[in-house]
Amino acid sequence: MEKKIIAPSELIINPDGSVFHLHLLPEQLTDRIILVGDPARVNLVASHFDTKDFEVSSREFHTIGGTYQGKPIMCLSHGIGPDNIDIVINELDALANIDFKTREVRDNKRRLTMVRIGTSGALQPELKVGTPVIAEKAIGFDGVLNYYAGRNEVADLDFEKAFCDYVGWNPLWAKPYVVNADEELVDKIAGNDMVRGNTISAVGFYGPQGRELRLPLANSDLNRRIEEFRHGDRRVTNYEMESAPLQGLGRLMGHRCMTVCSIIANRMNHEATPNYKTAVVDLIGTVLDRI
Repeated sequence: MEKKIIAPSELIINPDGSVFHLHLLPEQLTDRIILVGDPARVNLVASHFDTKDFEVSSREFHTIGGTYQGKPIMCLSHGIGPDNIDIVINELDALANIDFKTREVRDNKRRLTMVRIGTSGALQPELKVGTPVIAEKAIGFDGVLNYYAGRNEVADLDFEKAFCDYVGWNPLWAKPYVVNADEELVDKIAGNDMVRGNTISAVGFYGPQGRELRLPLANSDLNRRIEEFRHGDRRVTNYEMESAPLQGLGRLMGHRCMTVCSIIANRMNHEATPNYKTAVVDLIGTVLDRI
């Protein structure tokens, strides 16, 4: 079979040989990757590393690579939103599975392990601030996965239909998709002390998550219907903005991906705390020990 060669217009490689947005070199890529939204949080994660071998910053993408407990690891910030995840996962996969000198797709695919550590708002009243919730299933409101072939093969179509029917999904919005995290990775990270949830990835922070400031919402009761929704014994636990494209693209590409978030607000109880850093620090330490 003829090898696939990626054109310069499709994969832009910088003059120094690094990938376009992330500015990472293929030789810097590690098999284990911690993903965070905030570029400053990369320093917090890397403060746990045994060694720091390199640091790269480009736009919102900040990376520190080194070792933890003697094994190579890197932490990379992706910024806010599902569109950034599309950039990050595609460029990480390119670093792993495309020869940057020949632009040929490699025959033997490299499998990456990616765990996103984030913050989130709860959609069930009993989920307390500080609780770590894993997106065992992620529900994408963003539409990113719908642009890729094979989308239905990695999605839970029954869950999608039941969800859309129950909440009265607005046809003007992107069609939701539902994807599982890597099951073995979830078991490894979750242990017996984390909630295994079903997490929505929203396309924005305000209106798309049912927050109303000055502008009225198109569907003002959406969050209530989401909170009431059940699919078997599953219910929607929380909102964030990146888990679904991470897990969906990861499955399509053959990588092991998942998200775990610390709850910093409860949307049903109208409670929130800006003092969430201690819980996030504890969660970072736990994930590093288990990844």
